[in-house]
Amino acid sequence: MGIQQIEVYPVTLAYREPFRIAPGASIESHNVVVKIITDYGVVGWGESSPSERVTGETVGTVIKALDKIAPRLIGMCPLRIEHDVEIMDSAVAGNPAAKAAIDIALHDIFGKTVRKPLFRILGGYRTEVLTDITLGIKSPKEMARDAVKAVKKGFKALKVKVGVNPTEDIERIRLIREAAGENIQIRIDANQGWTPKQAIEVLNKIEKFNIQFAEQPVPAEDLNGLKEVKQNSPIPIMADESVHSPEDALRLIEAVDMINIKLMKCGGIHNAKKIAAIAEAAGAPCMIGCMGESEIGIAAGAHLAAAVKNIQYADLDSDLLLKDKLATKGGTKVQNSTRIFTKNPGLGIKTLNEKLLGKPKKIYK
Repeated sequence: MGIQQIEVYPVTLAYREPFRIAPGASIESHNVVVKIITDYGVVGWGESSPSERVTGETVGTVIKALDKIAPRLIGMCPLRIEHDVEIMDSAVAGNPAAKAAIDIALHDIFGKTVRKPLFRILGGYRTEVLTDITLGIKSPKEMARDAVKAVKKGFKALKVKVGVNPTEDIERIRLIREAAGENIQIRIDANQGWTPKQAIEVLNKIEKFNIQFAEQPVPAEDLNGLKEVKQNSPIPIMADESVHSPEDALRLIEAVDMINIKLMKCGGIHNAKKIAAIAEAAGAPCMIGCMGESEIGIAAGAHLAAAVKNIQYADLDSDLLLKDKLATKGGTKVQNSTRIFTKNPGLGIKTLNEKLLGKPKKIYK
């Protein structure tokens, strides 16, 4: 089996409402969909959701990276994933979101070739995955109302965005806990918005509200700050923007309690498994997170979370926050906060919205 053709489709997907986190707000997600066609008749789909803030990538840089990567992969065996990742790394440094699109498509082909859902052949530890739903930054009262809506829809876990104003953040958590009740999991994400001093103060004040963990409380590059917060926080500390690669995981593992793995940060499923293994060896649980992926990227994250024991938490909700739906059939659905898999092979994506997808911007063969 060989890679015969690679097609690239830039897509713009609108959010249901403006989505605000500490660094700013978004009204749409700009992604790149990749289609890999093999000479065996098997087709794989992948997706890149670049973030200029997190990885320094845009749709334009993703396409430029694929200009260097894709021609090198034509004729290669798509099942030799580690070899193909090595080719990508030799073609261009960095650019993890661009590489993630190829990596995900290769894994889709892998599952379809074996004729099994991807999670079953990557480890198969779970058969379903509990995901949270994210509450973007609004006024404390508005976020409490959003929490009630989410709980009524069946969500058992809430990810609360904070990091703009410490005093308001404490009030957000108080009102959300009161509104959601005691049986709902609450985890928070400051997106680098606090100083170490602010983080320690807030985390000690909100401990009584039973918070599962606090994600990236201080700037990504502030390793000493992360260590200080971990040492003085009653709530477990999770790294997100600080950890992109397996090498980062090894370097940061003593500074935090947990790691948020995102396929767009680390280059796809292949490297994500390495990060999970490093964290497991250190006794640190992982979460699988997302950027602005559609059903394609979310399916990849869900299959990985189901496959790997140490990925104990999931924040796989970006497709739920998007108004535009790219997958018209297949993928993973959410029932009562749980990602449910179909019996379809690979990622389980059957058909895509051709109007949203449009014509390929690039074709490599």
